[in-house]
Order: sequence, then structure tokens, then C-alpha cells
Amino acid sequence: MDASPLLWVVPISGVIAVAVAAYFAWDVLRSDTGTEAMQEVAGAIYEAAVAFIRRQYRTIFLLALGGVVVIAAVIYLFETAPGVSKEELAIRTAIAFFVGAVCSMASGIVGMFVAVKSNLRTAAAAQHSIADALRISLRGGAVSGILVVALSLIGVFAIFIAYGGFANPAQAPFTIVGFGFGASFVALFAQLGGGIYTKAADLAADLVGKVEAGIPEDDPRNAAVIADLVGDNVGDCAGRGADLFESTAAENIGAMILGVAIYAVTQNVAWIVFPLVVRGFGLIASVIGIFLVRGNERQSPMTTLNIGYYITVALSIAGMFLVTNSMLNEKGGGMWFFYAGVVGILTSLAFVFITQYYTAGTWRPVKEIAEAAKTGPATTIISGVAVGFETTASSAIAIAIALFLSHWFGDQWGAQTGLPHGGIYGTAVATMGMLMSAAFILAEDTFGPITDNAGGVATMARASEETRRRTDRLDAVGNTTKALTKGYAVGSAALAAFLLFSAYLDKVTDLRKAAGITPADFHVVDLAKVDVFLGGFLGAMLVYLFSSLAIRAVGKAGSAIIEEVRTQFREHPGIMAGTERPDYGRVVDITTASALRNMIAPGLLAVLAPVVVGVLLKAEAEAALLMVGTMAGVILATVLNNGGGAWDNAKKYIESGALKDDQGRVIGKGTPAHAAAVVGDTVGDPFKDTAGPSLHVLIKLLSTITLVLAPLFI
Repeated sequence: MDASPLLWVVPISGVIAVAVAAYFAWDVLRSDTGTEAMQEVAGAIYEAAVAFIRRQYRTIFLLALGGVVVIAAVIYLFETAPGVSKEELAIRTAIAFFVGAVCSMASGIVGMFVAVKSNLRTAAAAQHSIADALRISLRGGAVSGILVVALSLIGVFAIFIAYGGFANPAQAPFTIVGFGFGASFVALFAQLGGGIYTKAADLAADLVGKVEAGIPEDDPRNAAVIADLVGDNVGDCAGRGADLFESTAAENIGAMILGVAIYAVTQNVAWIVFPLVVRGFGLIASVIGIFLVRGNERQSPMTTLNIGYYITVALSIAGMFLVTNSMLNEKGGGMWFFYAGVVGILTSLAFVFITQYYTAGTWRPVKEIAEAAKTGPATTIISGVAVGFETTASSAIAIAIALFLSHWFGDQWGAQTGLPHGGIYGTAVATMGMLMSAAFILAEDTFGPITDNAGGVATMARASEETRRRTDRLDAVGNTTKALTKGYAVGSAALAAFLLFSAYLDKVTDLRKAAGITPADFHVVDLAKVDVFLGGFLGAMLVYLFSSLAIRAVGKAGSAIIEEVRTQFREHPGIMAGTERPDYGRVVDITTASALRNMIAPGLLAVLAPVVVGVLLKAEAEAALLMVGTMAGVILATVLNNGGGAWDNAKKYIESGALKDDQGRVIGKGTPAHAAAVVGDTVGDPFKDTAGPSLHVLIKLLSTITLVLAPLFI
């Protein structure tokens, strides 16, 4: 632990974060639980969410156990490492995979548990004050955000030490790659299962409720409404929690692997542990930013949240300055890496602004889709698809600028110091900079489903109009923060993909040296070779086929729920009259079974396809699959996330009364334009909440699976 005094920031920040998360959980759980009717609705949501998570993670746990056995066998049979026996290497990698999987599951479960407890208390607080409701909902989300990042940081640090990180720094980062793979493996299935569940229920609730029956959103007469509210938690809380856990873990490990090359020259372990230290500072900055969020009745909740985020960004820049100039100041060149880190931090801001522009109702794209709804569903769909495709330009340019500048700053460090590998390490520093605010961003993401659920609880419990008005204000902000998180996640995935790709090239180089293959160096991928071209071609195909299976799964599950809700309306006319209670439990059961059944095919495709390509076409083709698949995945995820978000907010734009005809009359709920916007939102739902977020995980899974199973491809 004498590499740098700053290394103590890692365990200290982890302990502080866990303590703050515990305080926030205590603060939320001691809050008023509202009326008896509110408690009844929230209780039904809680029971159904817990039942789904229990069944989902039982399935995922069994799949993970199978993964442990396969990974141990592959490492034992095909990989060697200096100073470590084959048995020890296999056991260490398998244990790292299992620990990563368990921590990822824990992240999702904790986040969802606090969220389903926070929705009731947010609705109760909204009876009195929007400031209290904002505090409870954000702190409920912060429990998930802070714990996810803290668990990731502590987990990687602990396993690094346990595997002799300070005794053998050059070998340990490669050994702990299994931790990132385990986290990615669980996150993929958690995001898929939760995403299928939430959007199938939402699709049915909207089409049968709003369009066919003409009843409001979250109306208690709609049998799908409880399943819809449950879906917000199992998709946006549990799924996204597991998603960002694996993001932070995999990207930390990838950056540590890149630090090994500079460590080999300088013998300074700071190059390997730097990612952990800078993430510790980011965690502390996020905690301070969350603490400083204060709402009031006059100020927009979005403005309040933005102020907290800007404070987090400013503190992150200060932390980056301190860490780079203390740990990476080889021959006085630390400022170059500080500039690279600032590029990453500002890139996160850029993605926040890009996502807001394309998904918030105050800007041109959403208004354009709302105007298109005046002429029917077809033009609504066309306009939304066009907006989704348009978003790729600004997103890709932002990523390109970030990678170019961070690599250039790293090259300047190399020119000043005469040391190698500065350019690629600059991109790693930028990625760490972008992830410094991950805890705050994830808190905002979980804030979204909490406020959405609070609105549902208030509506179903027949709360006052003033209470509903307050929850609607928070819900509108929550829709924007959920969209921001997706933009942030895909941006960080794109930056991380380059460093993880470089880590794969380093890993294959080491394996080729151990096997005595000449030449051993493996840092050029030649697409002119037919097998390499095929690897890249299949990588792009994988992204689209995976998305197809995810979207189709929502359609299948949604169709079954639609038929069930229609049947209940038809056979029990008392439901519409308000004299008979719908069978919520049956819809929840149908949704649960369908989501779990349909998550298996796309999940296994994502895991097995890169293995098959690597085994058949070997390491260079696998590199092409990783590289091209990542590019295609980032672009398609941007289309799905922002296009779906724009459709969603175009519907809300109309529902708010902002759309008017040529005579200035409001075109609102119940109009043909509103029905067209609901259709657009329904199409966009599996885009933005199932396939899009799952692609974030797929991108990182491709990287971690190729790193862990690289011995198979030599």
C-alpha cells in the first residue's frame, strides 16, 4: 500500500460511500408512508417486484455457475502464466468470475429494493411538498447509485490485493479480468429480463388502456398497471444497476491492464492502480453533489438536479488534477494526463446535452415528432426514426473528438518523457474521467422509476390533484434523467471499448509470447484478410440480430398481456364500472414467465457467438468482431435510446397541452394526434428500455469475454 498515499482514497471512499448509502436508506425508510390506500398499492408493487427478481436471479445464478465451470476448464486447458500453476490460474479466474457475478446481482437487488420502498414515501411526501418528494426520491436513487459504484470499486480493489496485486502487479490485472466478465454476464441477463418485463407490461397498459379503453395512465381499472409499475423497478433499477456495475468494473480492469505496459518500463505501480484512485475521488464528488441537491416549489426539479451534477463535475476535475499530478507526474508530464481526464469529464457533459436536446420536449426533435402526429401514426414513426438516425452524428463526433484529443494528449506526454504507450493510456484516463460521475448519474437514473411509481401510487390511491400535480412534475424530470443515463452509458461504453480492445491485443501478445509464436506482437488487425473481414462482418450482424431478438421478445410478451387485459375487460364488465377489481396477479405472472423465457435466446447468442467466431477464425478475426461489433453497437444503441426517448416525450408533449392546431387550439389527450403519439411511444419502448440498454452491456461483454477466453483463440 506504499505505492502512493493517495491509494488510501480507495478503501476510505468505499467505506464513506457505503455509510452514506446506509444513511440515505435510513432517511428514506423512516419517512411517512402515506395513506392506507397508498400503502396497499405500493405493497402490491413490492410483492410482485420481489417475486420477479427472485425467479430471475435464480435462473441467472444457475447460468453463472455453468459459466464458472466453463471458464475454469478453458483457463486450465489453454492458458499459462509465469509463476502461477495452471490449477491456480484456473481457480483464481473462476472465483473472480463468480465474485463479479454475485456482486452484480447484489447491486441490482439492493437498488430495486430501495426503489420499491421509496416510491410510496415519495408519493406520501408529495402530499405536502415537492422539495420533500424530490429529496426522498433522489436519495432513494442515490442508495443504488452509490452502492453500485462503491461495490465495484471495493470489489476490484479487494480481489487485486487478494491475487497479489502489489507483489506481482504485472500479472494481477489479467487474473482479475474474470471479475468483469462475471459482472457483464449477469448484467446482460438482468437488463434483458427486466427490459422485456417492463416494456411488455407498458405496451399492454398503454394500448389497451389509453388507446382502446380510453382510460388514463395508471388507472386502477387496467389489469396491466401493477405489472407496468413493477417493470420500472426490475428494468430501470435492477437492470441498470447491474449494467453500470459491470461498466465500472470492466473499464477499471481494462485501464489497469493498459497500465501494465508503462509499469514494465517505470516499475511504478501507480500506473496500474491509478484508475481505482481516480474513481474513489469521483465517488466522493458524487456523494457531495447528491447531498447539495435542494428542491423548492418555485424552481424546476431538473434545474436543481443539474446544479448538483455541475458541482460533481467541478469536484471531479479538481480530483483529477490532484491524482494525475501526484501519481502520473513522470518527468513532470502529469498535466498531459490531466488534460486527457478533463476531456473525459467534459464528454460526459456533452452526452448529457446531446441527450437532452434529442429527448426533452423543449427542443426541435421532440416538437417535430409531435407535429408529425397530427397526420397519423405513420408520419409519427417516420419522424421518430429520422430523429433516431440523426442523433448518431453528434454522438459519434463527440466520441471521435474525445478519443482523438485524449490520445493526442497522451502522445504529448510520451514526447516529453520519452516513455511508450502514452497515447493509449490517455484514452484510459479519459474513460476514467467520464466515469467519475457514475454514482450521481445512476442516482438520477433510479430517481426516474421511483417518481414514475410515485405517480402511479398517487393515481391508484385517488390522491389529491395537488399531489398528482407534484408527482407529475417529478415524473417528467425522471423521464429526462433516465434518457440522460442511457446517453451517458453508451458514451462511456464507446470510450471504454477502445481501451478494452487495446487490452485484448496486449493479452493476445502475451499469450503468443508464452506459446512461442513468431512474431509475438499482435497490435495490427488486417481487414484485407478474408477471415478477419468475416469476423468484423459477423460482429456487426451480431448487434442487429441480438436487438431483433430483444425487441421480438417484448412483442411476444406484450401480445399475451394485451389478450389477457382485453379478456378481463370483456368478461368482467364491472371492472370498467369500478365495481369489480382486475386480476393484477395474473398479468404479473404472465409477464414474469414470458420475460424469463425470452431473455435466454438473446443472452446465449451474445455469449456464444464471439466464442464460436474466435474458435473457428482465431484471434485476429475475433479482434475484428470486437472492433466492428463495438462500433455498430454504439451507433445502433444511440438510435434506439434517443429515438425511443424522443417518441416517449413527444407523447408527453401532447399530453401536457403544448401541441396546438393552426387556430391555436390545444390538441391534447383523446385526440387522433395523441393516439398516433401513443403508437410511436409504444414502438419506441422496446427500443429505449430493452434493446438499447442491453446493447450497452453487449458491447462490454464482447470485450470481457474475449479477454477471458483469449487462450481459446490462439
